[in-house]
Amino acid sequence: MPATPLALTVANLLLRPGFGARRNPDRVFDRIIAATPQAAGDRPFADDFRLLLRDWSKDAGLTPVGWASGQAHVRRQLRNRARIRALLSQHPAIEQEPIERPVFVVGLPRTATTLTHGVLSLAAEHRCPLLWELLTPGLEPTAADRAKAVTAARRMVGAIDLFAPGFRDIHPLDPEGPDECTFALPHTVMPLSQVRIAGFPARHHERDFVPDYRYLKQVFQVLQYGRPRRRWVLKSPMHLENLDALRTVFPDATVVWTHRDPVTVVASFCSLVEHGMAITVRPLDLHGIGATWLDVLSRAMARGLAARASIPPEALVDVPYSWLGSNPADGAPRLYESIGARWTSATAARLPEITARPKGTRAHSYDLARYGLTREGVQAAFADYNSLRTEVDQS
Repeated sequence: MPATPLALTVANLLLRPGFGARRNPDRVFDRIIAATPQAAGDRPFADDFRLLLRDWSKDAGLTPVGWASGQAHVRRQLRNRARIRALLSQHPAIEQEPIERPVFVVGLPRTATTLTHGVLSLAAEHRCPLLWELLTPGLEPTAADRAKAVTAARRMVGAIDLFAPGFRDIHPLDPEGPDECTFALPHTVMPLSQVRIAGFPARHHERDFVPDYRYLKQVFQVLQYGRPRRRWVLKSPMHLENLDALRTVFPDATVVWTHRDPVTVVASFCSLVEHGMAITVRPLDLHGIGATWLDVLSRAMARGLAARASIPPEALVDVPYSWLGSNPADGAPRLYESIGARWTSATAARLPEITARPKGTRAHSYDLARYGLTREGVQAAFADYNSLRTEVDQS
């Protein structure tokens, strides 16, 4: 388990006086609602997050920073939802904004979804949501409001880098760079990367995600309203389990599906979860991380494969890891051609910006056995996917 940084130890000490409030999460939630009164009128949505905060509070290993993180997650979701609803009420034309032919990069985490998204973000014709926009979505901000939102994003990223120094080696975050829809989607499995919640996966998989994707579309309509219209290029591994809902709301979407050996994927992602979860929970259950995420990721893949059959061939692009992981100079033009985009010399000149390792980061190492998993077990869990991946690699 990663050693506890001094900054995290200090933060836990400073937050300890308010830690006892987790014994009454409903009272804490009521205070959050009181600070966002518009959210009270959005009852089903608010109730979901009341339940999440209750569940978050029950992890016996939760740290004061972990409890603060749960409150911040709930607060951000409620505030953003209230802001989007208010803007739609004030500007009904927002919902007429066309989100045409969007590109969604999907695939298991650690399959180069971030790299693929970054490469596609290079074209001037493409519009990728930036991290600060996803954390505080709204209309075109004033310079002051933009600076405030960017500063808030920098503080979040800075806290992660400070409390989990190894996280940046695995998945660096850029407050002003393209990032994934996970920050805007209300309901994802990502709380399981911060706390242990019994029964969460079962409830999650029973959810109808179409309303979430309708809301996601509204977020992008808000971000587009009053600004030049460009082709949206979006990304999240979490889309893999919800392709049916995604295509219901975005019927003309192109799905770019990235592929990689799931043995490598699961080991790498468990390592990422370990580094992130070390901020919020102590001690960590490494074998629990392995069991949880093998189940979650294999379920997501099964749902993705089931939905794949209904995607028209012209709307589906398979991207093997070798395209960008081995030789991006050759793979990037192929990627652009596959979605009907232009690869230009100007775009090619910017490719190193995306493919170069961020300054100061180290190579990521990981071990499947650390999480109580075996190669044979992972291969068995992804047996159907491995057949598809073999076909993709050979095509």
